[in-house]
Amino acid sequence: METEKIIQDYFNLVSEENWQRARNIKLLITDIDGVLTDGGIIYDNLGTEYKKFNVKDGLIVQYLRKSKIMVGAITGRTSQVVENRCEELKFDFHYHGVKDKGRKLQEVLETLEIGLEEVAFIGDDLIDLPILAKVGFAIAPSDALEYIKPHAHYVSSYAGGKGVFREVADLILHSKGLLIPILENLSKKES
Repeated sequence: METEKIIQDYFNLVSEENWQRARNIKLLITDIDGVLTDGGIIYDNLGTEYKKFNVKDGLIVQYLRKSKIMVGAITGRTSQVVENRCEELKFDFHYHGVKDKGRKLQEVLETLEIGLEEVAFIGDDLIDLPILAKVGFAIAPSDALEYIKPHAHYVSSYAGGKGVFREVADLILHSKGLLIPILENLSKKES
């Protein structure tokens, strides 16, 4: 089938070890700046902050949640724009202004009763290392700092704000046999 070939080509660089990691995931956590955005921040003369998000990254959240995969964010900055985006996407949780991401991760896991091996995290900078070093599936965007990438199990072919979150979400869904049925269901022709 053509869909299966496209998906196979999409994930041709994913190792068997990373497929196994992805199959175990029950919770996908992301950083925001440099992952859901390109890391840029624009301020106007009144101090209003602007950020650009990739709609494709956001669209997949509903399919993760329908598939019983929780989605959350732990970010080092506090930004109303980011809070609004997390609420719009209906993240299961989102924490802002977090300086010790490793500690926050532990608090989240204690509350949810989920093990580290069941967590995927996407991060791109120093503040993300305490989580990248602990989780079952650590991912970095293609434009993460070069000294961050060795701490990831998988380096995406997509940059921050350019589809890294979508690729990881698709990978997790496909590892569980859920992506192709989603595609087939949505592309059904009514008779």
